[in-house]
Amino acid sequence: MKRFSLLVLPFVLVSALAGASSQAAVQLQGAGATFPYPLYSKWFAEFQKKGGVEINYQSIGSGGGINQLLKGTVDFGASDAPMTDQELAKSATPIVHIPTVLGAVVLAYNLPEVKTALKLSPEVLSEMFMGKIQKWNDAKIAALNAGVALPATAVLPVYRADGSGTTAIFSDYLAKVSPEFKAAVGSGKSLKWPAGLGGKGNEGVTGVIKQTPGAIGYVELVYAESNQMPVAQLKNAAGQFVAPSIESVTAAALGALKTIPADYRVSITNAEGKKSYPISGFTYLLVLKSGKGPKQQAIQDLLKWAVTDGQKMAPAMSYAPLPKELVTKVQATIQGLQVE
Repeated sequence: MKRFSLLVLPFVLVSALAGASSQAAVQLQGAGATFPYPLYSKWFAEFQKKGGVEINYQSIGSGGGINQLLKGTVDFGASDAPMTDQELAKSATPIVHIPTVLGAVVLAYNLPEVKTALKLSPEVLSEMFMGKIQKWNDAKIAALNAGVALPATAVLPVYRADGSGTTAIFSDYLAKVSPEFKAAVGSGKSLKWPAGLGGKGNEGVTGVIKQTPGAIGYVELVYAESNQMPVAQLKNAAGQFVAPSIESVTAAALGALKTIPADYRVSITNAEGKKSYPISGFTYLLVLKSGKGPKQQAIQDLLKWAVTDGQKMAPAMSYAPLPKELVTKVQATIQGLQVE
Protein backbone atom coordinates (compact mmCIF):
# COMPACT_ATOMS: atom_id res chain seq x y z
CA MET A 1 0.00 0.00 0.00
CA LYS A 2 1.36 3.38 -0.96
CA ARG A 3 1.83 5.53 2.10
CA PHE A 4 1.80 9.29 2.38
CA SER A 5 1.50 11.78 5.21
CA LEU A 6 -1.99 12.91 6.18
CA LEU A 7 -1.53 13.74 9.86
CA VAL A 8 -1.84 17.45 9.24
CA LEU A 9 -4.21 18.26 6.38
CA PRO A 10 -5.35 21.73 5.41
CA PHE A 11 -9.00 22.39 6.02
CA VAL A 12 -9.24 24.35 2.80
CA LEU A 13 -8.22 23.06 -0.61
CA VAL A 14 -7.54 25.73 -3.21
CA SER A 15 -5.88 24.53 -6.41
CA ALA A 16 -4.75 26.98 -9.07
CA LEU A 17 -3.83 26.09 -12.59
CA ALA A 18 -0.47 27.39 -13.77
CA GLY A 19 -0.97 29.42 -16.89
CA ALA A 20 -4.78 29.18 -16.82
CA SER A 21 -6.83 32.30 -17.06
CA SER A 22 -8.63 32.82 -13.76
CA GLN A 23 -10.90 35.31 -15.47
CA ALA A 24 -12.21 32.66 -17.86
CA ALA A 25 -12.44 29.84 -15.32
CA VAL A 26 -15.68 28.79 -13.63
CA GLN A 27 -15.15 28.86 -9.88
CA LEU A 28 -16.91 26.21 -7.80
CA GLN A 29 -17.20 26.38 -4.02
CA GLY A 30 -17.73 23.14 -2.12
CA ALA A 31 -17.67 22.07 1.52
CA GLY A 32 -18.27 19.06 3.69
CA ALA A 33 -16.95 15.63 4.55
CA THR A 34 -13.40 15.03 5.76
CA PHE A 35 -13.87 11.27 5.16
CA PRO A 36 -13.16 11.54 1.38
CA TYR A 37 -10.95 14.64 1.56
CA PRO A 38 -7.67 12.90 0.63
CA LEU A 39 -9.28 11.55 -2.55
CA TYR A 40 -11.26 14.69 -3.35
CA SER A 41 -8.12 16.81 -3.12
CA LYS A 42 -6.55 14.60 -5.79
CA TRP A 43 -9.71 14.55 -7.89
CA PHE A 44 -10.26 18.28 -7.92
CA ALA A 45 -6.64 19.05 -8.75
CA GLU A 46 -6.69 16.50 -11.56
CA PHE A 47 -10.02 17.70 -12.96
CA GLN A 48 -8.77 21.27 -13.01
CA LYS A 49 -5.97 20.25 -15.37
CA LYS A 50 -8.65 19.88 -18.02
CA GLY A 51 -9.01 23.66 -17.85
CA GLY A 52 -11.89 26.04 -17.32
CA VAL A 53 -12.77 25.17 -13.72
CA GLU A 54 -11.31 26.09 -10.34
CA ILE A 55 -12.53 24.27 -7.24
CA ASN A 56 -12.30 25.45 -3.65
CA TYR A 57 -13.27 22.65 -1.26
CA GLN A 58 -13.48 23.23 2.51
CA SER A 59 -13.02 20.05 4.55
CA ILE A 60 -15.31 21.04 7.45
CA GLY A 61 -17.32 17.87 8.13
CA SER A 62 -20.53 16.50 6.66
CA GLY A 63 -22.79 18.52 8.93
CA GLY A 64 -21.08 21.74 7.92
CA GLY A 65 -21.28 20.84 4.24
CA ILE A 66 -25.01 20.19 4.44
CA ASN A 67 -25.61 23.45 6.29
CA GLN A 68 -23.55 25.44 3.79
CA LEU A 69 -25.45 23.93 0.87
CA LEU A 70 -28.80 24.69 2.46
CA LYS A 71 -27.70 28.28 3.10
CA GLY A 72 -26.63 28.64 -0.53
CA THR A 73 -23.06 29.62 0.33
CA VAL A 74 -21.52 26.74 -1.66
CA ASP A 75 -22.21 25.22 -5.07
CA PHE A 76 -22.06 21.64 -3.80
CA GLY A 77 -21.85 19.83 -0.49
CA ALA A 78 -20.27 16.56 0.57
CA SER A 79 -21.47 14.09 3.19
CA ASP A 80 -20.93 10.51 4.26
CA ALA A 81 -24.37 10.51 5.84
CA PRO A 82 -27.37 10.86 3.53
CA MET A 83 -29.43 13.95 4.21
CA THR A 84 -32.60 13.35 6.17
CA ASP A 85 -36.08 14.07 4.82
CA GLN A 86 -36.24 17.04 7.17
CA GLU A 87 -32.97 18.45 5.83
CA LEU A 88 -34.00 17.93 2.22
CA ALA A 89 -37.29 19.72 2.83
CA LYS A 90 -35.39 22.91 3.74
CA SER A 91 -34.13 23.36 0.19
CA ALA A 92 -36.28 25.22 -2.35
CA THR A 93 -34.52 23.28 -5.13
CA PRO A 94 -34.39 19.46 -4.89
CA ILE A 95 -31.00 18.13 -3.77
CA VAL A 96 -29.54 15.04 -5.42
CA HIS A 97 -27.19 12.54 -3.75
CA ILE A 98 -24.37 11.32 -5.99
CA PRO A 99 -22.40 8.42 -4.46
CA THR A 100 -18.74 8.84 -5.37
CA VAL A 101 -16.77 6.04 -3.67
CA LEU A 102 -16.96 3.75 -0.64
CA GLY A 103 -14.80 3.75 2.43
CA ALA A 104 -14.22 1.99 5.73
CA VAL A 105 -14.58 3.57 9.14
CA VAL A 106 -11.83 1.89 11.12
CA LEU A 107 -10.96 1.66 14.80
CA ALA A 108 -7.41 2.94 15.14
CA TYR A 109 -5.70 2.66 18.53
CA ASN A 110 -2.49 3.58 20.35
CA LEU A 111 -1.03 0.60 22.18
CA PRO A 112 2.71 0.45 21.40
CA GLU A 113 3.14 -2.69 23.51
CA VAL A 114 0.70 -4.69 21.38
CA LYS A 115 2.19 -5.90 18.10
CA THR A 116 -0.76 -8.06 16.98
CA ALA A 117 -3.86 -6.58 15.35
CA LEU A 118 -6.57 -6.69 17.99
CA LYS A 119 -9.96 -8.29 17.48
CA LEU A 120 -13.07 -6.52 18.71
CA SER A 121 -16.69 -7.63 18.81
CA PRO A 122 -19.78 -5.42 18.51
CA GLU A 123 -20.46 -5.83 22.24
CA VAL A 124 -16.93 -4.85 23.27
CA LEU A 125 -16.75 -1.92 20.87
CA SER A 126 -20.07 -0.46 22.00
CA GLU A 127 -19.12 -0.81 25.67
CA MET A 128 -15.77 0.89 25.06
CA PHE A 129 -17.49 3.93 23.54
CA MET A 130 -20.09 4.01 26.31
CA GLY A 131 -17.31 4.13 28.90
CA LYS A 132 -18.21 0.74 30.39
CA ILE A 133 -14.94 -0.97 29.44
CA GLN A 134 -12.24 1.20 30.95
CA LYS A 135 -9.05 -0.88 30.78
CA TRP A 136 -7.41 -2.53 27.80
CA ASN A 137 -6.82 -5.73 29.78
CA ASP A 138 -10.55 -6.07 30.49
CA ALA A 139 -11.63 -9.72 30.46
CA LYS A 140 -13.97 -9.17 27.51
CA ILE A 141 -11.17 -7.84 25.31
CA ALA A 142 -8.79 -10.54 26.52
CA ALA A 143 -11.30 -13.28 25.63
CA LEU A 144 -11.25 -12.13 22.00
CA ASN A 145 -7.46 -11.92 21.86
CA ALA A 146 -6.08 -15.13 23.35
CA GLY A 147 -2.33 -15.09 23.77
CA VAL A 148 -2.02 -11.30 23.47
CA ALA A 149 -0.50 -9.52 26.46
CA LEU A 150 -2.84 -6.60 27.00
CA PRO A 151 -1.69 -3.64 29.13
CA ALA A 152 -3.69 -2.20 32.02
CA THR A 153 -3.73 1.14 30.20
CA ALA A 154 -6.92 3.18 30.47
CA VAL A 155 -9.18 3.13 27.42
CA LEU A 156 -9.75 6.60 25.95
CA PRO A 157 -12.47 6.70 23.28
CA VAL A 158 -11.87 9.46 20.73
CA TYR A 159 -14.85 10.79 18.80
CA ARG A 160 -15.66 13.57 16.37
CA ALA A 161 -16.41 16.90 18.01
CA ASP A 162 -17.98 18.33 14.83
CA GLY A 163 -21.04 17.29 12.85
CA SER A 164 -19.72 14.28 10.99
CA GLY A 165 -20.78 11.72 8.44
CA THR A 166 -18.07 9.45 9.81
CA THR A 167 -19.86 9.65 13.17
CA ALA A 168 -23.15 8.91 11.42
CA ILE A 169 -21.76 5.74 9.83
CA PHE A 170 -20.07 4.59 13.04
CA SER A 171 -23.05 5.29 15.29
CA ASP A 172 -25.44 3.75 12.75
CA TYR A 173 -23.43 0.55 13.06
CA LEU A 174 -23.32 0.59 16.87
CA ALA A 175 -27.05 1.34 17.08
CA LYS A 176 -27.73 -1.71 14.89
CA VAL A 177 -25.59 -4.11 16.91
CA SER A 178 -26.24 -2.77 20.42
CA PRO A 179 -29.73 -1.92 21.68
CA GLU A 180 -28.10 -0.44 24.78
CA PHE A 181 -25.96 1.93 22.69
CA LYS A 182 -28.98 2.88 20.60
CA ALA A 183 -30.96 3.79 23.71
CA ALA A 184 -28.13 5.54 25.54
CA VAL A 185 -26.31 7.36 22.72
CA GLY A 186 -28.32 6.96 19.53
CA SER A 187 -27.09 7.63 16.01
CA GLY A 188 -26.51 10.66 13.82
CA LYS A 189 -23.93 13.22 12.73
CA SER A 190 -23.67 14.91 16.15
CA LEU A 191 -23.95 12.98 19.41
CA LYS A 192 -23.40 13.46 23.11
CA TRP A 193 -20.78 10.84 23.92
CA PRO A 194 -20.74 9.50 27.51
CA ALA A 195 -16.96 9.11 27.62
CA GLY A 196 -13.77 10.12 25.87
CA LEU A 197 -12.27 13.07 24.05
CA GLY A 198 -13.31 14.86 20.86
CA GLY A 199 -11.29 15.84 17.81
CA LYS A 200 -12.26 18.00 14.84
CA GLY A 201 -12.36 16.16 11.54
CA ASN A 202 -10.78 12.83 10.72
CA GLU A 203 -7.51 14.76 10.94
CA GLY A 204 -8.19 15.85 14.51
CA VAL A 205 -9.24 12.40 15.71
CA THR A 206 -6.14 10.90 14.11
CA GLY A 207 -3.95 13.44 15.89
CA VAL A 208 -5.48 12.75 19.31
CA ILE A 209 -5.04 8.99 18.90
CA LYS A 210 -1.39 9.34 17.88
CA GLN A 211 -0.62 11.55 20.84
CA THR A 212 -2.47 9.56 23.52
CA PRO A 213 -1.48 6.05 24.70
CA GLY A 214 -4.60 3.98 25.28
CA ALA A 215 -6.70 5.97 22.82
CA ILE A 216 -9.05 4.34 20.33
CA GLY A 217 -11.02 6.28 17.76
CA TYR A 218 -12.92 5.98 14.51
CA VAL A 219 -11.45 7.40 11.30
CA GLU A 220 -11.50 6.68 7.57
CA LEU A 221 -9.04 3.95 6.58
CA VAL A 222 -6.63 6.17 4.65
CA TYR A 223 -5.97 8.34 7.73
CA ALA A 224 -4.90 5.29 9.75
CA GLU A 225 -2.82 3.79 6.95
CA SER A 226 -0.99 6.98 6.06
CA ASN A 227 -0.04 7.47 9.72
CA GLN A 228 0.91 3.79 10.16
CA MET A 229 -1.60 3.30 12.96
CA PRO A 230 -2.85 -0.19 13.85
CA VAL A 231 -6.54 -0.88 13.29
CA ALA A 232 -8.81 -3.51 14.79
CA GLN A 233 -10.34 -6.50 13.06
CA LEU A 234 -14.09 -6.43 13.66
CA LYS A 235 -16.51 -9.30 14.07
CA ASN A 236 -19.09 -8.98 11.30
CA ALA A 237 -22.69 -10.14 10.98
CA ALA A 238 -21.51 -13.56 9.79
CA GLY A 239 -19.37 -13.99 12.91
CA GLN A 240 -16.06 -13.54 11.08
CA PHE A 241 -13.29 -11.19 12.16
CA VAL A 242 -12.56 -8.98 9.14
CA ALA A 243 -9.88 -6.38 8.55
CA PRO A 244 -10.81 -3.19 6.69
CA SER A 245 -9.74 -3.24 3.04
CA ILE A 246 -10.98 -2.30 -0.41
CA GLU A 247 -12.09 -5.90 -0.87
CA SER A 248 -14.05 -6.15 2.39
CA VAL A 249 -15.73 -2.77 1.80
CA THR A 250 -16.68 -3.83 -1.74
CA ALA A 251 -18.14 -7.05 -0.34
CA ALA A 252 -20.38 -4.99 1.95
CA ALA A 253 -21.54 -2.83 -0.97
CA LEU A 254 -22.26 -5.75 -3.29
CA GLY A 255 -24.59 -7.23 -0.73
CA ALA A 256 -26.67 -4.04 -0.79
CA LEU A 257 -26.89 -3.45 -4.55
CA LYS A 258 -30.34 -4.95 -4.95
CA THR A 259 -31.81 -2.80 -2.20
CA ILE A 260 -30.21 0.57 -3.00
CA PRO A 261 -33.05 3.07 -3.53
CA ALA A 262 -33.30 5.41 -6.49
CA ASP A 263 -32.00 8.33 -4.42
CA TYR A 264 -29.01 6.27 -3.16
CA ARG A 265 -29.69 7.07 0.50
CA VAL A 266 -28.74 3.78 2.07
CA SER A 267 -26.87 2.27 5.00
CA ILE A 268 -24.56 -0.69 4.38
CA THR A 269 -23.24 -1.08 7.92
CA ASN A 270 -23.34 -4.56 9.46
CA ALA A 271 -23.84 -6.06 5.99
CA GLU A 272 -24.34 -9.78 5.51
CA GLY A 273 -21.55 -11.89 4.06
CA LYS A 274 -18.47 -13.57 5.47
CA LYS A 275 -16.09 -11.13 3.76
CA SER A 276 -18.00 -7.91 4.53
CA TYR A 277 -16.35 -5.26 6.68
CA PRO A 278 -19.12 -4.14 9.05
CA ILE A 279 -18.50 -0.37 9.18
CA SER A 280 -18.55 0.50 5.50
CA GLY A 281 -20.35 3.33 3.78
CA PHE A 282 -20.85 5.41 0.67
CA THR A 283 -19.78 9.01 0.57
CA TYR A 284 -21.79 11.50 -1.47
CA LEU A 285 -21.53 14.76 -3.33
CA LEU A 286 -24.71 16.77 -2.80
CA VAL A 287 -25.84 18.90 -5.74
CA LEU A 288 -28.90 20.84 -6.78
CA LYS A 289 -31.23 19.12 -9.24
CA SER A 290 -31.28 22.25 -11.39
CA GLY A 291 -29.08 25.31 -11.68
CA LYS A 292 -28.14 28.11 -13.97
CA GLY A 293 -25.48 28.25 -16.63
CA PRO A 294 -21.76 27.52 -16.45
CA LYS A 295 -21.60 26.47 -12.79
CA GLN A 296 -24.27 23.79 -13.12
CA GLN A 297 -22.65 22.53 -16.31
CA ALA A 298 -19.25 22.43 -14.58
CA ILE A 299 -20.72 20.44 -11.68
CA GLN A 300 -22.31 17.98 -14.09
CA ASP A 301 -19.03 17.59 -15.99
CA LEU A 302 -17.12 17.08 -12.71
CA LEU A 303 -19.54 14.37 -11.60
CA LYS A 304 -19.36 12.56 -14.94
CA TRP A 305 -15.57 12.53 -14.64
CA ALA A 306 -15.62 11.46 -10.99
CA VAL A 307 -17.69 8.30 -11.59
CA THR A 308 -15.57 7.25 -14.58
CA ASP A 309 -11.95 8.39 -14.78
CA GLY A 310 -11.93 9.46 -11.13
CA GLN A 311 -12.74 5.94 -9.96
CA LYS A 312 -9.35 4.74 -11.19
CA MET A 313 -7.64 6.85 -8.52
CA ALA A 314 -9.66 5.45 -5.61
CA PRO A 315 -7.85 2.15 -4.81
CA ALA A 316 -4.44 3.80 -4.42
CA MET A 317 -6.03 6.05 -1.77
CA SER A 318 -7.66 3.08 0.06
CA TYR A 319 -11.18 3.87 -1.14
CA ALA A 320 -13.33 1.31 -2.93
CA PRO A 321 -14.60 2.33 -6.37
CA LEU A 322 -18.32 2.22 -7.05
CA PRO A 323 -19.46 -1.23 -8.21
CA LYS A 324 -19.77 -1.25 -12.00
CA GLU A 325 -23.42 -2.24 -11.69
CA LEU A 326 -24.07 1.00 -9.81
CA VAL A 327 -22.06 3.33 -12.05
CA THR A 328 -24.55 3.05 -14.93
CA LYS A 329 -27.41 4.13 -12.65
CA VAL A 330 -25.39 7.01 -11.21
CA GLN A 331 -24.45 8.20 -14.70
CA ALA A 332 -28.15 8.37 -15.61
CA THR A 333 -28.83 10.43 -12.48
CA ILE A 334 -26.03 12.84 -13.36
CA GLN A 335 -27.33 13.14 -16.91
CA GLY A 336 -30.71 14.09 -15.44
CA LEU A 337 -29.36 17.19 -13.70
CA GLN A 338 -30.87 20.25 -15.30
CA VAL A 339 -28.76 23.13 -16.65
CA GLU A 340 -31.00 26.17 -16.99
